[in-house]
Amino acid sequence: MPGSAIDARGLARRFAEVNALAGVDLGVTCGEAVAVLGANGAGKTTLLRLLATLLRPTKGSLTLFEQPLKDGGAGARRRIGFLSHASFLYPDLTPVENLKFYARAFGVADADDRVDEVLDEVGLLGWRNRPVRTLSRGLEQRCALARVLLHRPDLLLLDEPFNGLDADSAAMLTAVLRREHARGATILMATHDLQRALESCERGLILSRGRIHWDGRLAGIDELQQVYSASARAS
Repeated sequence: MPGSAIDARGLARRFAEVNALAGVDLGVTCGEAVAVLGANGAGKTTLLRLLATLLRPTKGSLTLFEQPLKDGGAGARRRIGFLSHASFLYPDLTPVENLKFYARAFGVADADDRVDEVLDEVGLLGWRNRPVRTLSRGLEQRCALARVLLHRPDLLLLDEPFNGLDADSAAMLTAVLRREHARGATILMATHDLQRALESCERGLILSRGRIHWDGRLAGIDELQQVYSASARAS
């Protein structure tokens, strides 16, 4: 039986007078693909940053891979790939140089071969030796995705990954997510795009004002739109 990838209980995060998360209970089984839906300001980014161990909760508990985060998340972090609004790339370095740096940080075996493999997977081999600062927004996003995939993480946390992508890049990303899911990776993708959620995930949850208002299986776009609209009215 698959184990638990995420177990959050009463997870809350406060910034000054704002409750970005107001008590989230969330369980995700290893190998699930889950879309975190909601409007801007719903708490999606805060939730993903907490799960990535980049923020600490104000209240509540978080267990990743059945291990409490007693060490601040250092052990779990090696099993996580986090794609955020920031690329975490060094702009004056090339994609190859960036990925080799991260390969050393994560102890990736056969780093040269793995860097070429992942650049090919995201369609970036032709730009492998150009400084990141010269790349378009879409190409930089591809490079950031390569960074996320480099160490074959068990948990992929993706914050609005389709933003700024053209049709070809979006199709590439969808294919990559499906391959990672088939490999057994757990995926949590924050998005406001219901169609992309249906294409990439099997389960969805709707956040509003820092709380989960709905959690269920993703069936079809009409049903999902109805649930999304009902959750928006209820909040």
